[in-house]
Amino acid sequence: MLAETICSAVSAAGLGLAAVTAYRKRFLAATRIAAYALVPVALVMTGFVEWVSGMVFNPTVWAGFGLLGLSWLLFMTTRAVERRGAGASEKPVKSGKPAKKVKGSPVGEAVAPTASAPSLGAAGTGARPQSAAPADDFSDIEAILKKHGI
Repeated sequence: MLAETICSAVSAAGLGLAAVTAYRKRFLAATRIAAYALVPVALVMTGFVEWVSGMVFNPTVWAGFGLLGLSWLLFMTTRAVERRGAGASEKPVKSGKPAKKVKGSPVGEAVAPTASAPSLGAAGTGARPQSAAPADDFSDIEAILKKHGI
């Protein structure tokens, strides 16, 4: 009963403010104020205010909100631990599946610098004859690479 009276008074004050704003030739702002002023009365008429007041004063509802908060806290804690990589430091179980990579975890093994060098393999041993001194051909390229620290 008290909530309905307060909502009605707030709506009446808002409509009065909208009328004063419209009198000052600010019709767009007056329409917006009137729209906001009608919301409390609409909530009372739909029964939403009664439902909310019944929910707020019910201890079971507050216990439910407490459990929701606890579950959210546990969920966020596990995500934070997972992101820090504490779960990734454990030894993986020997099974057919590869271990899952944790987002943000450090890379397992470092790659050797020579791993990016091209492999000549069978493609390099074609019918094309190699020159007698291949080192002389690339001496200027090697100098440039050494200059840049590569």
